[in-house]
Amino acid sequence: MNSTLDSQVAIEPGSLSAWLVALRPKTLWIAVVPVFVGTSLAVAETGQVNPLIAFLALVASILLQVLTNLQNDVGYTKRGAETASRIGLPRATARGWLTIAAVHRALVAVVIATMLVGLPIVMHGGWPVLLMGVASIVAAWAYMGGPRPIAYTPFGELTVFVFFGLIAAVGSYYIQTGTLSPSAWLAGCAIGAIAAAALAVNNIRDCAHDAEVGRRTLVVALGKAASERAFQAALLLPYVLTVALALTDDRLIGLLAVLVTLPAALGLARDLPRTPPGLPYNEMLFRTFKLELVFGACFTIGALLPGLLPGVR
Repeated sequence: MNSTLDSQVAIEPGSLSAWLVALRPKTLWIAVVPVFVGTSLAVAETGQVNPLIAFLALVASILLQVLTNLQNDVGYTKRGAETASRIGLPRATARGWLTIAAVHRALVAVVIATMLVGLPIVMHGGWPVLLMGVASIVAAWAYMGGPRPIAYTPFGELTVFVFFGLIAAVGSYYIQTGTLSPSAWLAGCAIGAIAAAALAVNNIRDCAHDAEVGRRTLVVALGKAASERAFQAALLLPYVLTVALALTDDRLIGLLAVLVTLPAALGLARDLPRTPPGLPYNEMLFRTFKLELVFGACFTIGALLPGLLPGVR
């Protein structure tokens, strides 16, 4: 057992604690934040919002992240990739806390729930929303499923960028406005870059193990030093994009609020190359998740505040 969780908690098979290990609730922010970003941007630009559709989009996005986490847990176990060299958080099926059959049943239930939640959104937004939803479900499964999982290729970070940046944020904007705009794409790129940075930390931490079990992640392909530089660029790009949005549209001047989080991003960019091998990378991972959460909160508040307080325009 090579995780701090193993030494601190006795997990009873089939228990709520076991399911929480598989669900990884601390990662759900990666699904929540882009919905807030896309929806708040739509409100800032149009002054309108459909609260029910926004809520359903949020639930659907969370369900897709749950689907991804469960599929990762069971897919990793089925491939026998949980070896003693792995540093990351434990996987419930690999440790025997959940059976593969139980997780498969949960996967079916989550897919059905996602489709039910997504149906009113599709009825509201039409076939483009249907395409985004189907693509998201397929990607969540394919990340660690199928004969050639995405997680075994260098395209993991790109997949996260697309689905938890572009599709989640831009899609949330689209279902509110029925249109796309350059600002929506820039916002999607901004939040997707931080989400991809979080996966980069995970893969840098596990690069030796991944190479051992045949996972050719981007870090394995590029090397640790190049991946650290890519991580740093992914952390700083959102600020360039968001400041550009704020300075080119008076309605979005409040987005400068994200600069409050810049010191935290600079700290992460500085600290990652200095992080010793092993469990300290888990702290870096959760710091990156926290950065995405606070960045998204500042973006949302900054987008909505001028509408609530017209005098600040």
